Amino acid sequence: MTARILVANRGEIACRIIRSIRDLGMHSIAVYSEADATARHVRLADEAHPIGPARAAESYLDATKILDVARETRAEAIHPGYGFLAENAAFAEACAAAGVAFVGPSPETIRMMGDKHAARGAAIAARVPVLTGSDKLDPADEAAILAAGEQIGFPVLVKAAGGGGGIGLRPVTDPAKLVQAVQTTSSQAERAFSDPSVYIEKLIRRARHIEVQLFGLGEAGAVHLWHRECSLQRRYQKIIEEARPRRLDPASAQAMLDSAISLARATGYRGAGTIEYLYDDETGGFYFMEMNTRLQVEHPVTEMITGLDLVALQIRQALGEDVGAELQQDTIVDEGHAIEVRVCAERPDKQFLPSPGPLTGLALPDLPGVRIDTGFEAGDAVTPFYDSLVMKVIAHGADRAEAIARLDAALQETQIEGLHTNLSFLRSLVRHPEFLADRIHTKFVEESLAELV
Repeated sequence: MTARILVANRGEIACRIIRSIRDLGMHSIAVYSEADATARHVRLADEAHPIGPARAAESYLDATKILDVARETRAEAIHPGYGFLAENAAFAEACAAAGVAFVGPSPETIRMMGDKHAARGAAIAARVPVLTGSDKLDPADEAAILAAGEQIGFPVLVKAAGGGGGIGLRPVTDPAKLVQAVQTTSSQAERAFSDPSVYIEKLIRRARHIEVQLFGLGEAGAVHLWHRECSLQRRYQKIIEEARPRRLDPASAQAMLDSAISLARATGYRGAGTIEYLYDDETGGFYFMEMNTRLQVEHPVTEMITGLDLVALQIRQALGEDVGAELQQDTIVDEGHAIEVRVCAERPDKQFLPSPGPLTGLALPDLPGVRIDTGFEAGDAVTPFYDSLVMKVIAHGADRAEAIARLDAALQETQIEGLHTNLSFLRSLVRHPEFLADRIHTKFVEESLAELV
C-alpha cells in the first residue's frame, strides 16, 4: 500500500515536502486554514483538509485538529516541516500515542534541545566548546544578574532559554542596562514561548554564524553533511546561506564537524538536525549556540552540494527504513558551491516591515543550476497571518564565483508584482564588494544597511 503522509505546515516548505512525497510514490495529505483555502500547497497535494481559522493558534498550531485529520485520512506519518509544531515535544508524543509516525527526532531529544540552556549543558557534557555563560537567572534577583554579567564580562547576550527564530536575543554592552534587558527578555519569552527562563552568554561582536547539517541514525551514530555559512542576517534572521563556507581555518572546520557528530551521538539523535556555532575569524575558535531538531529553511544548499534529498530521507527513516547504508560518511560528496536567498514580502527601507498583499504577477527564472522553492503562484496572496517568505532562490556552481553569478542572473530575472519585496535589496547585497570578496560577518547587514537599501 502506498504510504500516506500528512504535511502539518503551509507555504513553500509544505510544497517542498509534497514534492518529495510525490517523488517517493507516496500519497500527500495537506491541511489548511481558512486563509489558505486556495493556497498552492493545497492545490499540489493529493488531498487537503480544513483545520480552522486563519490564526495559527486555531489551525496550524492546534495539534488536536491535525491529529484528527491524520486519523480520518489514515495517515501513517506526519511531517511538520519547520516552525509551527516542528519542535513541539508534546506533539511528537501525541503522534506516537495516536499511532502515527512523527518525522523527526524523539520527544526527549526535542525537549532537551528546545531548551537552549539544557542544550548548552548537553554540549558541555559532549565536550563541545561553548561560550562563557550563566545559569538561568531570576529576573527579580538584580544582584545575581549583575554578578553574572561582571563574571562573564561585557558585552553579553541575553538569551531566552526557549527561544528560536531570532526571538529572545538581546545584546547588552552597558552593565547599567543588564537588569532591564534580562527582565524585558524574560517577559518577551513568556509571551512568545510560555517560558520566561533567560540566561546570559559572552557576546562576540563580529562573529560568523556557521552551522553543521547532521543526519542522525540513532544507535548507529550520525553523519555530517558539511557546513553552511549563515552570517548574513538582520535582527538575527538569516537572509543568505551558503554551502559550504571556504574561509574557515581547516583544523577548526574539521573540529566543528567532529564536535557536531559527538553531540548527535551523545543524544542518540535520529533524523535531520542542525548544530549552530559562532566562529571567531581572528582566533579560529568556535562555540556552540544551539541545536535545531528539525529541517532548516536553508536545507536546499546542502542538498545542492551533496545530491541528497533530506526530506525523502526523513520520511523513509520515520516509516522504519534503515537509511544508514546509503549515508556512509566517506561517500557523502561535497561538490561545488551553493547559495540561497530568502525573498520576502517586506520593506527593507522600513526596517524590514512585513508587506502582505496580492501577488498579481510572478515571473521566475529557468536557468542552469538554479532552483526555486516557493509556496505561491501569480494570483495568490501573501497574508498577514503568517511569515512573509515568498520564495527561496538557490544557485549552484562549480565554485563560489559561479554560484554567485548564477544567483545574480536569477534575481535579475525574477519579477514579482503587486506587493513590496526585498528583491532589490538582495540584488544589491549579492553584488556588494564585501560579499563578493567573502568578507562577511553577522553585523555586516546592520553596518551596511544604508547603502544596501
